[in-house]
Amino acid sequence: MNRKYDRRGFLRVSAQGAAAAGLASVAGGMSLPGMDLVQASLEDNPAVWIDSVVRDFFRESPLNSLRNAANEKAWADPLVGFSRGDDSLFSLYKDRVGPFHWTPLEIFQLTFPEVSAKPDELTVITWILPQTEATKADHRRETMYPSERWARSRLFGEEFNDGLRRHVAERLVKSGLPAVAPALSPQFRAQKSERYVLASNWSERHAAYASGLGTFGLCDGLITAKGKAMRCGSVVAKIKVPATPRPYEDHHAYCLFYAKGTCGQCISRCPGKAITKSGHDKVACQKYVNVTANYVNSTFGLKTYGCGFCQVGVPCESQIPV
Repeated sequence: MNRKYDRRGFLRVSAQGAAAAGLASVAGGMSLPGMDLVQASLEDNPAVWIDSVVRDFFRESPLNSLRNAANEKAWADPLVGFSRGDDSLFSLYKDRVGPFHWTPLEIFQLTFPEVSAKPDELTVITWILPQTEATKADHRRETMYPSERWARSRLFGEEFNDGLRRHVAERLVKSGLPAVAPALSPQFRAQKSERYVLASNWSERHAAYASGLGTFGLCDGLITAKGKAMRCGSVVAKIKVPATPRPYEDHHAYCLFYAKGTCGQCISRCPGKAITKSGHDKVACQKYVNVTANYVNSTFGLKTYGCGFCQVGVPCESQIPV
């Protein structure tokens, strides 16, 4: 792998940038079993190295827990994919969503202004965290308010996801490869979009779509090889990794409603009436999410929310249905 800068120099000048990216100290970090072996393969196969970093953290981190009496894992086995920093999809997102939406180069430069980089020198690393079978089964039985496991996965599972974002970025930075998790940037926020009403300056789902991990459904959820009941995360890094092939051209290719003119089960699953044959009403969705927050707090004592009814009890819950 061709590196055009000095590792020690990068680590010295990038401490401030790393802190801004939401990373812990680049000199610290979590030590997990097998990492020395993984580190040895970085030069030969960065895709395998990164995949192993994600999976080691998934298996060993105590954060991967619902924090219930049984201390169940928050997530099932992850999927990992990659896209190029110069992929035209990221420019398309910016054009469609709004000028505030970052390209990989923009969030990288915002975090590491002292590091020279071109779009084709960057890779977007993306992962899918599927809900466990127990969590899906619990939530499938509900029709109005979230199950406790689902609410716990939203709260504690996303804490794990944040930990994974930091961990992947830290591991890359410590190897002399500047990296940032966009969702952890102090500048990450939701904004108004003229076309889509509500949007953020980085979309984890759209990064996953660009990385070959899934396409969108009628409810806007991402349908992946392990289904739509999932969450996702991403890191942008100055490293060249071959892009994961996208086995689709249409962004709705995996949705039965769009591909076959059938299904639409997510419409009836939504207690907030936020899904119709015309698509997903973000305002109605947000209103119902607020309702679930009150329920989750009063019923389970958890300060979070939990909807996701459109993700379970549907053909795309755990697979690509087409």
